[in-house]
Amino acid sequence: MKAILIIGLGNPGKEYEKTRHNAGFMFADYFFEKYRDEFGFSDWSESRKLKSLISIGKTSGKKIILVKPQTLMNLSGAAVSASLKYYKVSLADLVVVQDEIDLPLGSFKFSTNSSSAGHKGVQNIIDALGTKNFTRLRIGVDSPKDKKISTEKYVLGKFNKKENYILLKIFELSIRELDILK
Repeated sequence: MKAILIIGLGNPGKEYEKTRHNAGFMFADYFFEKYRDEFGFSDWSESRKLKSLISIGKTSGKKIILVKPQTLMNLSGAAVSASLKYYKVSLADLVVVQDEIDLPLGSFKFSTNSSSAGHKGVQNIIDALGTKNFTRLRIGVDSPKDKKISTEKYVLGKFNKKENYILLKIFELSIRELDILK
């Protein structure tokens, strides 16, 4: 059975919940909740070997593996590499979901074989895999309006209610563009 590996990037821990940098985790949680019954997703379970939380579902002869690395964001490469090997998934069937400050909130973009553009978590994955030839779903989180705020501080800031609502719409639109549902 073909497997699709969807890796939502983020930082584990309560202090990082609902922050811009955790847009990937939020996407994975949304996908899990939205399609839990339809795809029969298992409850999230921790895999120490894969350094991740994992949930597995099935649709149309495909296994969908949702992964939330439990390393810090900037060390995600080890979890991604281990998950690819363990589940025997090809790079063509890997989707990494990340926050993107270079895209406005309310937008998303799929890219393949592109640089990290300064995203340290993505760069760590590229370094661990030895290639940038995988699909990324870049979720726009906007850039800081106040230029006095550092990028690091901005991405660790929480989304407000209005921004959360916008994110949910973007998650749904981006899921529709994934090959999984076709």
